[in-house]
Amino acid sequence: MLFQIVHRTRYRYNRPVHLDPHEIRLRPRCDGSQRLVDFHLDISPEPVGVAHNLDAEGNAMARTWFAGVHREFCVVTRATVETLRANPFEFLLKSDFSSLPATYAESEAAVLASYRQVGDPQHSVTALGQELSRQAGGEVLPFLRVLNGYIYQSLKAEVRLEGRPMAAAETLARGCGACRDLAVLFIAICRTLGLAARFVSGYQAGAQNQQERYMHAWAEVYLPGAGWRGWDPSLGLAVADAHVAVAVGGEAGAAQPLTGYFRGEDIEAELEASIQLETDSASL
Repeated sequence: MLFQIVHRTRYRYNRPVHLDPHEIRLRPRCDGSQRLVDFHLDISPEPVGVAHNLDAEGNAMARTWFAGVHREFCVVTRATVETLRANPFEFLLKSDFSSLPATYAESEAAVLASYRQVGDPQHSVTALGQELSRQAGGEVLPFLRVLNGYIYQSLKAEVRLEGRPMAAAETLARGCGACRDLAVLFIAICRTLGLAARFVSGYQAGAQNQQERYMHAWAEVYLPGAGWRGWDPSLGLAVADAHVAVAVGGEAGAAQPLTGYFRGEDIEAELEASIQLETDSASL
């Protein structure tokens, strides 16, 4: 599937501000599941410098810095992406990685350690993971399908434009959440059973006549023999060619599209954001 994406983010300030360095993570990935055909990044005001880097998670990041004072800060990205994975289950899982709790080979476990950190999960999260594992016969792939389906069917997806993701137990208790909340819940439950899981931000095709577009969030789980594979609990889908991944992180904050600060006194900031997205099932 071919995606044409224009993403605009604009901050307006009630008085001039000093812009500290900002980090922009809006360049779609280019890997075995998708091909970045074209990408343009426009920044206003024009920065003094832009450094294009890979961050600690391997995300493409543009770090910008500025001079003077400004009343606006605007980032516009234009991307053409071809998604390549029509069948999300086209892989051969390693034979020794089939049952829960998950155990990785020593070489992989060291690399994946940060994506398996459980922290201090609430009993409700751990108990749900154990129950869903029993329903799936303690098998990895059936468990992921059961978990994805459970969140999709049992929790209501909602739009929440601002704020960090809620804690997994809070989302579970409320019975609803934004896509980022449901992704965090999915990740937390996976980790209680030893699975390496991470947060993904990006875009989703949606309906052709969809009026309002927002960035989307889902989860990826590392499966030996398959690599990182996406699961979208807000849609109840295994991720295939209708998703465009942009940034990933062990925690949601590491995949934020735009981070940075401004300086000034008694400053009020107004955010405007819009996404234009068109798809074409014909490949390049």
